[in-house]
Amino acid sequence: MTSFSFTVAIDGPAAAGKGTISRAVAEHFGLAHLDTGLLYRAVGRRMLAGEDAVAAAEALGADDLEGDLRQPQIADAASRVAAIPEVRAALVAFQRRFARRDGGAVLDGRDIGTVICPEAEVKLYVTASPEVRAGRRQAEEGRDYADVLADVLARDRRDSERTTAPLKPAEDAVLLDTSDLAIDAAVSRAIAAIESKWKGRK
Repeated sequence: MTSFSFTVAIDGPAAAGKGTISRAVAEHFGLAHLDTGLLYRAVGRRMLAGEDAVAAAEALGADDLEGDLRQPQIADAASRVAAIPEVRAALVAFQRRFARRDGGAVLDGRDIGTVICPEAEVKLYVTASPEVRAGRRQAEEGRDYADVLADVLARDRRDSERTTAPLKPAEDAVLLDTSDLAIDAAVSRAIAAIESKWKGRK
């Protein structure tokens, strides 16, 4: 059987729905999936435990992706370590190898289409208004809405204004705004955006 690689890069801000969409897309097309944010959360967790962030990134293993990495303090730490060029450099090679694995892969994050896999066959940029995204996070976490919205806006600012690999759509990315979409509709649109190139690749 002839081997092939097919990369779907899905980027976007926190709570836009890219994780849910990425997992659904990977399942639909039978592709491997990597939530690249977990890499940074794992480094952030080790940093919170007192380790040097760069050393933690260089030593990161599969076991580090286990356990609860969704806590707000870990998410904040992940955003901070992602702004460290040496941390990013330590994780880029892993992501690129995963992206070109035999059989194809879906990667979701914040710089997949712009930095990690600019040659990806399909690029999606999943977004939603800050207010909608804060409402989703508030429903998950049960915290005060105003506090969650402030956190969302602060993280957006930090991610989009950082000098290394800022959050932004790739020039050839398909934009998918989920502000007013149910998850099933968002997934359907993502699959439709991939379908023609997937058939061509096969």
